[in-house]
Formats: sequence, C-alpha cells, structure tokens
Amino acid sequence: MLVIVGSLVVFMSVFGGFALSGGHLGALLQPLELLMIGGAAVGAFVLGNTGKAQRATLKALPRVLERPRYTKTLYLDLMALLYDILAKIRKEGLMSIEQDVDHPHESPIFANYPSIMADRHVVEFMTDYLRLMVGGNLNAFEIENLMDNEIETHHQEGEIPVHCISKVADSMPAFGIVAAVMGVVHTMASVGLPPSELGGLIAQALVGTFLGILLGYGLVGPLAAVLEQKLGESTKMLQCIRVTLLSSINGYAPALAVEFGRKVLYSTERPSFSELEDCVRQTRSR
Repeated sequence: MLVIVGSLVVFMSVFGGFALSGGHLGALLQPLELLMIGGAAVGAFVLGNTGKAQRATLKALPRVLERPRYTKTLYLDLMALLYDILAKIRKEGLMSIEQDVDHPHESPIFANYPSIMADRHVVEFMTDYLRLMVGGNLNAFEIENLMDNEIETHHQEGEIPVHCISKVADSMPAFGIVAAVMGVVHTMASVGLPPSELGGLIAQALVGTFLGILLGYGLVGPLAAVLEQKLGESTKMLQCIRVTLLSSINGYAPALAVEFGRKVLYSTERPSFSELEDCVRQTRSR
C-alpha cells in the first residue's frame, strides 16, 4: 500500500505542479519516448543479467506490494515455537524432537504456529540445525560458523534482485538522454518546418530526458530500496533463530535462550521482556 501511495504522491506532485504552472499535460504524453526509454531499459536488463538473476528479479518484484510480514506478533510466535522445542529437549532429551524435525508439517508443536509454517525458508533453516543438534557431533563453534555462512548466502541471493533493479534505475536517466538526443536529431533534420512545429519537436525531445529521470529516481530506484529493506527483515528472523539455538547449545535454559534471541531484533518490532515472558508463560500452560 505504501508503495502505491508513494508513487501517487511522486507523480501527482510532478504532473500536478506542471499543470498548476500553466503547462499542458498533453505535451508530456509521448509514447514513443516511453518506448525508447522502457525498451532500452528492458533490453539492458536482459543483456546484463543471467537467466537466474532475471527470474529472481521477476519473482521478487511482487513482494514490493506485500504488507509487512515481520511484525511483533510473528516474532512472538517464532520465539514461542523455539521455546516449545527447547523445553521439550530439556525435558525429554534431543532425540525426542527427531520426528518433529524430520516431519514439521506433521508435528503437533509446529502445528501450533501456522504463521511460521507459512515461511518455508525459516522452517527449513530451523529444522536443519535442530537436525544437526540431534544427529551430529558438531560443537557450538562449528554450528555457528555454518549458520553464519548460510545467512550470508541467503543475503547474497536476496541482493541479486536489488542490484538488478538498482542498475536499471541508474541507467534510465541516461536512456532518457538518448531519447532526447534522438529527438534533437529528428528536429535538426526537420529545420525546414515552421517554428511552431519545430517547437513541438524540441518539446518532445526534452520530455525524453524528463521521463528518464522521473522514472529512474521516482519509481524504479525506490522499488529497489523497498526490496532491500524487506531482505534485511527476513535476514533478521534467521539471526534470531541462530542466536537462540546457539544459546541453547551453550547450556542456557529455554527461557533465557529465547531472551537472547529477542535482543537481536529491530527495536520497532522487538517485544518487551514482559511481553516475551507472558508469551512463554502461556506456552508453558498448554
């Protein structure tokens, strides 16, 4: 929603200001200029990226319209789930969660948290490391290093669409200049026309520069920024799981381990100590 609102504010401010100053909006309607700028931008995107990067970008674009997923409620569900699992380990031993980890969709513990189950990557990340805890002989340092590498890989993959869209945004003002130059060439080749017609051709050429800059900095560039922010939020969720599990491996009680995980969250979504305590207390009473 904010993406749509922001786009409307940008275009209404620019075009509304132009109209209020006495400009004719019809002069800005230049489909051929848009064709040159948009076509060149798409062509450069295809030329400069592998098929993998193109697919990742197209898959990521719809996410800019999604409502915020990583809320305080979601983080409380995550920490309650982690507490449930760690409490079961502490009470019944590591082997007691083997079936839960191998088949999370059939697990009564995971079934209590549908919001977490909806995120396949988070579930895989959590169960993979719980499985290593159950069946592996890795120490805390080795698991921490492996977690760090996986989170870094996740972040690098998520940055691919951000970089692709940013490069397109950076190129659009230049393509606007290209469209303007082509318009000037057309104008110079038509010097025999009356001055009123030459003025129209010059205006069309200048619109190319205007559209390239507006679309690059007013639309495409901000979309890349939104994707980058969403990537940071998804990475933060994995970091919360990482800190919580490592705290448990190092011998801390489940309630203290989830408190460690709480501390790595962004302050805007981080639940308070009392909120987490109440959530854990409700989990204990089930």
